[in-house]
Amino acid sequence: MNVSPPITRKGPGAARIGIGGPVGSGKTALIEALIPVFKARGIEIAVVTNDLVTKEDARRLQAGGLIDPDRVLAVEAGACPHTVIREDPTLNIAAADDLEAAFPGLDLIIIESGGDNLASTFSLDLVDWWMFVIDVAQGDDIPRKRGPGIVQSDLLVINKLDLAPHVFVDAAAILAEARQIRGDAPVIGCRARGATVEGIDQIADTIARELLFQDIPA
Repeated sequence: MNVSPPITRKGPGAARIGIGGPVGSGKTALIEALIPVFKARGIEIAVVTNDLVTKEDARRLQAGGLIDPDRVLAVEAGACPHTVIREDPTLNIAAADDLEAAFPGLDLIIIESGGDNLASTFSLDLVDWWMFVIDVAQGDDIPRKRGPGIVQSDLLVINKLDLAPHVFVDAAAILAEARQIRGDAPVIGCRARGATVEGIDQIADTIARELLFQDIPA
C-alpha cells in the first residue's frame, strides 16, 4: 500500500498559494487537474476564485464533482483583477479566513486570480507562494516579454504543450527560453486537459515540497 508523505504546515493555518495568468491560459483547468492529485496524497484543499463581475469559475468547480462545493468561494473584483490580489487583497484574505474557519483541517488554499496580463502579481500579505500560468497558443515571445508574472513568480507554468504544433510554436524552445530567463526559478511545462495530462504531478510535487514540506521521492 502506498503511504503519502507526512504533511508539516508552515504555520498555524493552511498554506495559501496564488495562481495568476492571462485569460484562457488554463488556470481553472490546472486547478481541476490538481484537485484529484492532492486528494490522493491526503492534502486537504479549498479554493477561492476571482473574476470581475461573475462567479463563473467558482460555479464550474462547484459543479464539477471534484471538490466539496462548500470548499469553493468566489470573489468579484469589480475592477482590475490586480486590485484584489495585490493593492487591496482584503476580500481574498477574508474569503480564505472564512474557509479556514469552516474547515479547520485545511492544508492548502488555492487563490485563483481573474485572468489578466503579464503584470499580474500577488501580495505576500495574501499568499505564501504563487505561480503564473501562460500557454503556448499565446505566442512563443511571451517569456521574452519578461513581465512581472514571468520573472517574479515562484513557479512559471507553460500550459497546452499539445497545441504547440498547431500554432507554429516550438514547445522545447519556449521552455528553454523561459528557463534561461528565470535562471534558478522553476519552469514546468504541462497539459492540464485531455485524455493524457502532463506535468501535473510535477507541479503538485513542487507545491508539496515548498509549502507542506512533504518529502516527495525523486
